[in-house]
Amino acid sequence: MAKNDGQIVIKKYANRRLYNTGTSTYVTLDDLAVMVKKGDEFTVQDAKSGEDITHSVLTQIIFEQESKTGNTLLPISFLRQLISFYGDQMQMVVPSYLEHSMQAFTEQQVQMREQINKAFGDTPLGKNLQAPLQLVEEQVRRNTEMFHQAMQMFSPFIASPPVKETKKAEAKDIDELKEQLRALQTKLDNLG
Repeated sequence: MAKNDGQIVIKKYANRRLYNTGTSTYVTLDDLAVMVKKGDEFTVQDAKSGEDITHSVLTQIIFEQESKTGNTLLPISFLRQLISFYGDQMQMVVPSYLEHSMQAFTEQQVQMREQINKAFGDTPLGKNLQAPLQLVEEQVRRNTEMFHQAMQMFSPFIASPPVKETKKAEAKDIDELKEQLRALQTKLDNLG
């Protein structure tokens, strides 16, 4: 397999065709998406210039996934916030923050799945237990809010909700989280 520093090299030709030099086959963006999900490391190079165009190809994969499935991962409010950081003085901080947040989310998701499997195994309840996954979603929402608040410190022109509304929303979120925990505890008690 032809690799570049341990990574598979994908060459993109002027006719938009992608060629996997590791397998000596042409591939599609869907094939590259599968490779990403499997954890395969690859770089995409312009076949003529040799320029690394991995970023733009991965962005293209995200665009196609978002438009294909109807199950978007990137809410409009997030996209607007992201766009607003282009050209902003905080633009350099955003990529590392997003990378760190996604890594933390992935680790939390793995831990949550391990906890569910450890507690319930392969039972129907273990498969259908949604409360813990909702907790992870709640954590992602909070991380996004923290990110927005942190960015407001550096960019005061981003609109923010009034403090009173924020406090009410936080109290409501805490109450909902407590209720979810009570429901989960009840389910656990019933199993024991």
